Amino acid sequence: MTATTISNDKLNNLWKRGTDFLGTKYAILGGAMSWVSERNLVSAISNSGGFGVIACGAMTPALLEAEIKATFKLTDKPFGVNLITMHPQLDELVDICGKLNVSHLVLAGGLPRGTTISHAKELGMKVMCFAPAIPLAKKLVKSGADALVIEGSEAGGHIGPISTSVLAQEILPFMNENFPEIPVFVAGGIGRGEAIVNYLKMGASGVQIGTILVCANESIAHENFKKLFIKANARDAIPSVQLFEEFPVIPVRAITNKATKEFEQAQREASAKVDSGELNKNEAQLEIEHYWAGALRRAVIDGDVESGSVMAGQIVALVKKEQPMQEILDGLVEQANNFIT
Repeated sequence: MTATTISNDKLNNLWKRGTDFLGTKYAILGGAMSWVSERNLVSAISNSGGFGVIACGAMTPALLEAEIKATFKLTDKPFGVNLITMHPQLDELVDICGKLNVSHLVLAGGLPRGTTISHAKELGMKVMCFAPAIPLAKKLVKSGADALVIEGSEAGGHIGPISTSVLAQEILPFMNENFPEIPVFVAGGIGRGEAIVNYLKMGASGVQIGTILVCANESIAHENFKKLFIKANARDAIPSVQLFEEFPVIPVRAITNKATKEFEQAQREASAKVDSGELNKNEAQLEIEHYWAGALRRAVIDGDVESGSVMAGQIVALVKKEQPMQEILDGLVEQANNFIT
């Protein structure tokens, strides 16, 4: 038996719980990135041995149905759908996924209702949820979640305050001791196979990656968007700043640009309108939240990387070129196997 065969067996054993749960060759989830994680990228991830996930975002049920059907035409491998729990048509979206025989549902953007989880499972889907703390992990498992994702602040897009390494040290031992049957996937700041192995050895069942997939050849992200990723370093991907305690802002990690600075000004203007009586507090909060409406699309699809939102994790520093998805995933696995050996 060669060293390569031994290392392959070791990796396969380390993430077997994850590959069995996903039905894939690799226990690597594609993070759901709005406007980026659509049929082309999702099918490429699944066809390359990973597990692609459609980012529903603000899609209507009709748009999501069309996207799922289009993805099925591009792959016969498993893939999932990420739904935002605050979506006003969440129940309809869940029904669409069930009707089209989507195998896995990822619920994000807030604590899902127990009835949403149970309904999805009744429709035959496996349900994955995000757990930023042990009490929420316990609650989600008791509500019926089949698997959990723990995502650290190094990730791109909307983030929490705790780093991936701290979350992993806190939650993985607890889950393995109390709920060993529940797969846990680690996300945020993962861009090398060695990191994957370390989290697997800590008890993770797999990982979720996003930023390092944006510049895949199959990604529809605009050339300008990809170029900015390739040029950026870790210090360029910073969280948005909340200026006023009375107007809470969920931090968004993105590559700093003109829009980053203008968002701070938008907060100042909204606060001033409350002081003058032009807006009440709730109206001002909505104005702040709506600032980014369409900003990600402007960057990803239109290529406006100055006034648009270039959401990226700190691991963007490792994105050096465009390359095929298969090459990206196989590269991670090769690094993992070499590290185990």
